[in-house]
Amino acid sequence: MSDSNGRELEELTRFATDVVKEAGRKALGFYGKRGGGVRFDEELVTSAELALSDLFTSRLRSTFPEHQIFNNALTEESYTHEERRYVWVYDALDGVANFQAGIPMWGISLALLENFWPIFGLFYMPATGDLFRARAKEAAYRGDSEIKMGERAGIDDQSLLLVFSRFHHQFRSNFPGKVLNLGCTSAHLCYVASGLADAAVLANESFQDLAAARVIVEASGGRIYKMDGNELHLNEYLEGQKIQEPLVVCGPETFEQVKGCLQSI
Repeated sequence: MSDSNGRELEELTRFATDVVKEAGRKALGFYGKRGGGVRFDEELVTSAELALSDLFTSRLRSTFPEHQIFNNALTEESYTHEERRYVWVYDALDGVANFQAGIPMWGISLALLENFWPIFGLFYMPATGDLFRARAKEAAYRGDSEIKMGERAGIDDQSLLLVFSRFHHQFRSNFPGKVLNLGCTSAHLCYVASGLADAAVLANESFQDLAAARVIVEASGGRIYKMDGNELHLNEYLEGQKIQEPLVVCGPETFEQVKGCLQSI
């Protein structure tokens, strides 16, 4: 990488880190303030998401006005060397049920693409202060500490599998360890990347949901697999369509063991 490209990447990374932390401070003003007697406060979540989206759009337009924002789909197919080659993929709130209930397992994700390919990804959890980040094909970090996929010899009763909310409606499991749903997809992926969980099973996700955490997982040595064992090619979902089939996030040596513990209902 040339010095000029390196300086540009540093500038983009600083902007991304600053803006997710600023968004996090703003999000904390809404956090856990659902209406009394309301199980899920849709108005609170909508207001928070709009405020956080407006903040990001305003900051990006004032700093990098030619850059694009991914908005449910990206259909532009031409490569360019102009500033429009950069596309930001922003998810204002992952874990909205936790967010409105006052449970700290939620966060803000941001990824940068250059001509459709990932440059870096960040996931920030304001209530815990955790910032996960990675540049594509480089190391992944939690704060200032490098993280890597766990190196267990195999799945056992000390293993942890993180799953989506309706997992038990779709699968029977004989996983030997703990099976938990923490209510936040990006947190699940980042905990797998950190070696704190052995694997995660996902469902009904989209490009926007996975863009940032995908970079962190891959930088830590993990992969996102389809149930048939093929790796997920996330760019196949740039048009905003949902990823219908379940996915497994883990290290290459762990996939067959995890899949062997799952039986579709």
